[in-house]
Amino acid sequence: MEEQKAKSSTGLQPNVGGLLCYLAGWITGLIFFLIEKEDKFIRFHAMQSIITFASLNVLSLVVGVIPVIGWIIALLIWPLSLVLWILLMIKAYQGERFKLPVVGDLAEKYI
Repeated sequence: MEEQKAKSSTGLQPNVGGLLCYLAGWITGLIFFLIEKEDKFIRFHAMQSIITFASLNVLSLVVGVIPVIGWIIALLIWPLSLVLWILLMIKAYQGERFKLPVVGDLAEKYI
């Protein structure tokens, strides 16, 4: 018989909650960070989502106002963000506490 992991305070399995933290970028990260009170796995992924995708959004906006070179950089950020988004959702669903450099340490510090 397979042992089932405990559900979080949201009623979700931790791996599903972790995946959902990334679903709409920093927005779902913020939602899960505010509603999840117990599960540190979900809170970690929520905070990592907030820091990662809010930073990428701000960076895109800032470089996007720079003519030509900024527009090119902003266009390069989008596919990199997409790959990162998919990777983070897969890792969270697999139950892995996948830490991004710098951001992962910040997320751990603030959970």
